[in-house]
Amino acid sequence: MEQCRILRFTQFFCLTVAQDHKVKGACCTKVSTANVTDPIINIRMQHKSLPCVKAVIFETAEGEFCRDPNLRWVQEKVKKFFKKTTPTPTSSISNSARVGGSTQTTVSLL
Repeated sequence: MEQCRILRFTQFFCLTVAQDHKVKGACCTKVSTANVTDPIINIRMQHKSLPCVKAVIFETAEGEFCRDPNLRWVQEKVKKFFKKTTPTPTSSISNSARVGGSTQTTVSLL
């Protein structure tokens, strides 16, 4: 009897852990806390609008994964992704002058 109980728990645990919340249909209806380890191609934010939940959607070659935007590791991964994909400006401010109550700036491109 004890062996059956352990077997059922093990099956339930394996099925629960193996289930990953991917985008199904039009939006994420659930989020997961599991880390995304595949290379990220794109990231989208989804706002709550029932049945859709607030989520960060990580797009990888394996599919799109719904994650909780409140998790620290999710926030760090989003910052790192956009920092890496945002080009650095190639301009420098060369001159600033106050004209008529506002600051006028001349920008030179390098």
